[in-house]
Amino acid sequence: MRNGRDEAFTAFMTARYGSLLRTATLLTGGGGGRPRAEDLAQEALLRTYRAWNRIGRLEAAEAYTRTTMVRLLIKDRHRKWHVEIPAERVPEVLRPGHEDRVTTAVTVREVLRTLPAAQRAVLVLRFYHQLTEREIADVLGCSPGTVKSRAARALAALRDHGFLSASALDPERGSADD
Repeated sequence: MRNGRDEAFTAFMTARYGSLLRTATLLTGGGGGRPRAEDLAQEALLRTYRAWNRIGRLEAAEAYTRTTMVRLLIKDRHRKWHVEIPAERVPEVLRPGHEDRVTTAVTVREVLRTLPAAQRAVLVLRFYHQLTEREIADVLGCSPGTVKSRAARALAALRDHGFLSASALDPERGSADD
């Protein structure tokens, strides 16, 4: 018989797994492919389950899991993942715009893979999750100044590699500078 904790966690995991897996994919930069992202998300969920009684609120569970993923990634940053990932299935009929979305997704993962884990985490949390510098600092256990410098170094590296134009992103606002 399942208890309330199991039911609440199962409901959380069912509702948020897709979002957490997308975050894990961005955090890993595609390095190791989907299996690495799944491992990261699942390890973070396991730790979330163990801490479920301490988390207190269902609303805090996703933030706790996301923070756990970032910390696991940074702790594991020296491990190199080289895995060939076969396609699960090839679509027979492509929908309009599908190729552009796939190209963009692959490019984003390639770009993120060029960055150190801590810089990659800052960009994912800032531009994908729209967290403030203070919130990112809390997740990473560092100062807002460190978050700013990591973001600036990451964006500079992306510009140096030709992935961004000189004014493509403003790290203060997290938006395009048009």
